[in-house]
Amino acid sequence: MNNGETILLDLEAQMQDIGLSLMAKKLDEIYRSPSYLGMDKLDLVSEILTPEYQDRTTKRLNNRLKNARLIGTPCDISKCVDSTARQYTPAGAPKLLSSLKFIEDGLNLCILGASDSGKTYLAKALGTIACEKYRVSYNRCDEFLTALVDLKQSDYPKYERKIRKVLNFHLLIIDDFLLNTVTDERQVKVLLEVLEKRIELSRSTIVCSQREPDKWQAMIMNDAVSADAINKRVTKHYTIMIKHKE
Repeated sequence: MNNGETILLDLEAQMQDIGLSLMAKKLDEIYRSPSYLGMDKLDLVSEILTPEYQDRTTKRLNNRLKNARLIGTPCDISKCVDSTARQYTPAGAPKLLSSLKFIEDGLNLCILGASDSGKTYLAKALGTIACEKYRVSYNRCDEFLTALVDLKQSDYPKYERKIRKVLNFHLLIIDDFLLNTVTDERQVKVLLEVLEKRIELSRSTIVCSQREPDKWQAMIMNDAVSADAINKRVTKHYTIMIKHKE
């Protein structure tokens, strides 16, 4: 066995040992190809590294999508444009938001519209893009608040850990916001706590609601003070209205 072959096998063994199996496979493939001796050194490094990088970034994205409960979500932001089916106000807002600068700046987004207008689709499309770079969590409002209140009641230390996790997401999506009447004051307090602390930490929250903010008071026990506090936090930065065309 020549010296080059010995070095190759040693390198492949080292790569395999530290979990770089795709790099090891690609190195062996390139070394045995006719073009190996004429390859530029940087091209060689790129060829060896690319398969491993692509595999790891794909796995990382899929893990983030799974943790965000967005895995398998067929939502394409390029389809969120004015059409015969729907109209976005302000015009062009989905494209502007797709840069994700609102997440970088810690700004909130409120998406309003009737049932089947495309609110969830837009929120999930933004969440899917965000998973490439950020930690994201998608939730339905009723389930989200009920789970937190139940946990707070049954295991407060675990609740505190859960809240820290919720606050740590770069993007929190709350869908079907106030779809049903909130009759438990504890849920209102938890909601305000989450919204307020996320603003303090410059963490973005997307809220999707069928009801316009002036109708929220009726959905939280006609509590004008809480409704006003929630309204100010949810609509603090961006609001998009989606009009579904018949």
